[in-house]
Amino acid sequence: MINYEDQMDLFKIISKRITKDVQCYSFGGTAMMFYGYKDETKDIDLLFERDEERKEFIRAIEDIGFSKYNLFSLYIPEKLKNKNKPLVYDNKGIRFDLFLNKIFQTSLSDKMKEDLFAVHEFREKYNLKINVLRKEYLVMLKAVTERKSDFDDIRIIIDREKKFDWQYLLDEVIWQHKKGNKWIILDMEKIMLELKKYIFIEKKYFDQLYKEYKKV
Repeated sequence: MINYEDQMDLFKIISKRITKDVQCYSFGGTAMMFYGYKDETKDIDLLFERDEERKEFIRAIEDIGFSKYNLFSLYIPEKLKNKNKPLVYDNKGIRFDLFLNKIFQTSLSDKMKEDLFAVHEFREKYNLKINVLRKEYLVMLKAVTERKSDFDDIRIIIDREKKFDWQYLLDEVIWQHKKGNKWIILDMEKIMLELKKYIFIEKKYFDQLYKEYKKV
């Protein structure tokens, strides 16, 4: 596990090791700490757009003691078959899940890149830039990754956010589906049905999912 302060210190150390500028997008537990939703996390989820930047990040974390970790204990079998599964690195219980271009079948849309929650830059000779995705995208991506604690994290976000924008989330889910993510409607429906046991979700949002799914 790693807390917010230690995570920031870790990013500072990595920024001193990189030999070129590196940019990535944070979601999952690490983004939740940037929001203040949780105090610590066991996995630092990052998405890279460029292979050379992910390779440079990996080189830097290997230099400080991280090594490749087996995915089989982390993701369900269907996810492990996906070509866009992450590379995972661990050091004494602190884990990086490093995705490239996609989180499984989910793309990084222009809207996700433009409408960020925050940007954290760790500047040494070179710059490590961590872009934090919006809370609605955090929920969507946790629905996609389907790890053991993901639903609990989704509940934390929804419970904390009294003005959670379901329409904003559904617009992105439908866009992703139209772009070829055939599972995202089912992933989102599963999470929303489970959430309905704890919170009120308007029927119109389910109707939008079902209408889009019928187009397949």
